[in-house]
Amino acid sequence: MKTTFSPIQQADRKWFLIDAKGQVLGRVASRVAFLLMGKHKPTYAPHLDMGDHVIVINADKIRVTGRKFSLKKYTRYSGYPGGLRVMEFHQVFRKYPERVLLHAVKGMLPKTQLGRRMLRKLKVYAGTEHPHTAQKPEIVPLN
Repeated sequence: MKTTFSPIQQADRKWFLIDAKGQVLGRVASRVAFLLMGKHKPTYAPHLDMGDHVIVINADKIRVTGRKFSLKKYTRYSGYPGGLRVMEFHQVFRKYPERVLLHAVKGMLPKTQLGRRMLRKLKVYAGTEHPHTAQKPEIVPLN
């Protein structure tokens, strides 16, 4: 018995809109990662990029549970001695609210070229305005 895979050219890509206002960070990120990978489609294959485009608005109104707002830290390292940079969650969230959600989704995607390709289909905006109205995105209810 043979297994047939649908070619990537036949991937029917849709655009989805998610309003993150008042939603928990991890729950929004997992739903976004699910849509980006294409796991909601019957043609899902783990080695193909069958996912859809996702637009997230109101990233500045997302919430976190527990004490993460004051305790969570983001680190990056330049590779040089003394090059470790640590920023707390509240600093990153106030300055770059989009990066918080982007970082959470990136951690839920595969750590390969395929995962990086999937992440390019994610658009995150701090406010309600976005330049993708021409794509007619479907609104995804999170509750």
